[in-house]
Amino acid sequence: MAMRIVAESARLLGAPRLIPIASTHIDGALYHGDSGTLFAERLVEGGAKVAVRSTLNVGALDLMGCSRIRLEEPQRGMARRMMEAYRKLGCEQSWTCAPYQAGHRPAPGSDVAWGESNAVVFCNSVLGARTNRYGDFLDIACAITARAPDCGLHRPDNRRAKLVFDVSDLSPSFLASEIAWPVLGSLYGREVGNAIGVVTGVTGHPGEDALKAFGAAAASSGAVGLFHIAGVTPEAPDVETILAGPEPEAAIRVTPDMVATARAGLSTAAAPKTIDAVAIGSPHLSHAELDSLERLIAGRKLAVPIYACTGRHALALLEQNGRRKQLEASGVAIVADTCVVVTPIMPDLAGGVLMTNSGKFAHYAPGNTGYAVLYASLADCVESAILGKPVFTEIAA
Repeated sequence: MAMRIVAESARLLGAPRLIPIASTHIDGALYHGDSGTLFAERLVEGGAKVAVRSTLNVGALDLMGCSRIRLEEPQRGMARRMMEAYRKLGCEQSWTCAPYQAGHRPAPGSDVAWGESNAVVFCNSVLGARTNRYGDFLDIACAITARAPDCGLHRPDNRRAKLVFDVSDLSPSFLASEIAWPVLGSLYGREVGNAIGVVTGVTGHPGEDALKAFGAAAASSGAVGLFHIAGVTPEAPDVETILAGPEPEAAIRVTPDMVATARAGLSTAAAPKTIDAVAIGSPHLSHAELDSLERLIAGRKLAVPIYACTGRHALALLEQNGRRKQLEASGVAIVADTCVVVTPIMPDLAGGVLMTNSGKFAHYAPGNTGYAVLYASLADCVESAILGKPVFTEIAA
């Protein structure tokens, strides 16, 4: 059954052959309805096992018991059955949207079949491995067969840039700030769609968390599966090397006004006087981001909760030296294995206002949670949670 799915997908995509893959990251274990559970259980009943390393994206339940999930029966039971089925198929119980932070980092140039939009774009862009945007059920079929259709971003020629996204007009202080990268990613995604572009004007490596934030926002606002940053990402030592031709087909010169518009577009709340919650960790918080959260709170009490979404790999470090207890005593709600946008965790609050530093949360939260959104830096999110009202620090682009 798995091979029929892969082979028919290859036919529909116009792929001339199937290629071996080194690993998969499975997005299909997140409960969206009973059919997904029944499909996974059918694979288990047939004796299927994954043939390559396969990590799991977030599920609908927090199996670590950190947070209370408001999912009721029978959906709760079906979600648990789904997560158990994928365990029986041999998938690693990673339950994170950022497997690259949990040690799943395929080699540059290797072919893999990853789901979850931010993981796909990070895998392609930052790690230099090769994957298309694999959807639910095709991902597990690839894992079982250890094969994927030979098309799209698996082919080197399709990975070359056709447009330039120039940020050289933006201030160095803005580009060095945490707030810049979700905003630029959101703008990039809307401008390029699913085209392959190369970002120019970045003078130093911004760090993996910044690239993670950029890619996640770009994959949410557009259909980005791969981006390049000249002098930063592995396939783009310079613009000339990665361009598909002697000249780009299009050039986008980013202005401060474009950035201001993109930043404003990440907020949907109309100048509220108070906030009801802060949500961070989409993609899941890294060790460094959790360290920053601790430093910014500095033991102070929060007036409204901060929902901090992360993977169980990071939770293990938080358990050391009482760090988790200290955060929770301040009012932080740790969320593991899942996140507040894909399953009901936050109170069902009509007209609620959510503050976030995540471009991905900002994109999905209004539709998925019903909360209006305010976008801000992590530092401003923490200060706002302490005061219970919005705090903004302006950083000019």
